[in-house]
Amino acid sequence: MKWKKFTLTITTEAVDLVSSMFDDIGIEGIEIEDNIPLTEKETKGMFIDILPELPPDEGIAKVSFYLDDDADVEEILKKVEEGLDELSLFTDLGARIITAGETEDKDWINNWKQYFKPFTVDHILIKPTWETVPEEHKDKLLVQIDPGTAFGTGMHETTQLCIRQLEKRVDKDTLVLDVGTGSGILGITALKLGAKEVWGTDLDENAITAVGENLEANSISTDRFHVVQGNIIDDRDVKDWAGYDKYDVVVANILADVIIMLVDEIPAHLKKGGYFITSGIINMKEEAVKAAFARCGELEVVEVTYQGEWVSVTARKK
Repeated sequence: MKWKKFTLTITTEAVDLVSSMFDDIGIEGIEIEDNIPLTEKETKGMFIDILPELPPDEGIAKVSFYLDDDADVEEILKKVEEGLDELSLFTDLGARIITAGETEDKDWINNWKQYFKPFTVDHILIKPTWETVPEEHKDKLLVQIDPGTAFGTGMHETTQLCIRQLEKRVDKDTLVLDVGTGSGILGITALKLGAKEVWGTDLDENAITAVGENLEANSISTDRFHVVQGNIIDDRDVKDWAGYDKYDVVVANILADVIIMLVDEIPAHLKKGGYFITSGIINMKEEAVKAAFARCGELEVVEVTYQGEWVSVTARKK
């Protein structure tokens, strides 16, 4: 299906008013482009490790909206112009130029699949469920993953760093807590490596579905991988569900700012001598993460590994 795209160029100070006006006349799902830097509060809330390089903010914004083939374009554009006329009486709209274009629907959920191919992490083959096993890798330990709408194909360096740490720390009696489990790739890999059971937490409800489907794809019983939606940092129910002094290994492949907060929480869930494996740490945040571990009297860093720009820090509960 093709959509008509209209882009309005205005001042950044008028964006909120124009957005409200669009809503009033029935235009929904707008897209806003500007070069206003994110505030410290915004970046902290979004857990962003690398901020994009933005051009200088010149006070100009572009607000786009989309109309389908059945829409009365002429009538809607008339209402837009009338709304802009009214707003111009008490705010600076700037250029106030509307440009028209066209765009097509895309299957955003599945379009990325063309880029996810089988790959190996040492003796482990990670394969999307829709691909066949390459002949040269038939002797490798197979992990099949379909992320669905949950994050985590395993191809990223941070996931590979975690997998290599799991290989060192997992045996047949290991209980694993996978924080931010996503598709369940780390927990499922741990089970394939011989772990006894896995508990996973994730903020995204889609992770529940993804984990279930990937367990089935790997012929793993659901009673070996338990998963819940919620935040173990501040949700008492999730903390209690996970349990205390319980795990041999906790793994978290998230972002540095989240890991720093987890450093204070995870010791309560680890057995004495258990390992906390972390990654998702961009190299510029390495020292901040290591400083957080240093402040924690219950954890001692035992290994730091690197791949590309990414860092994995593994600590042991004293």
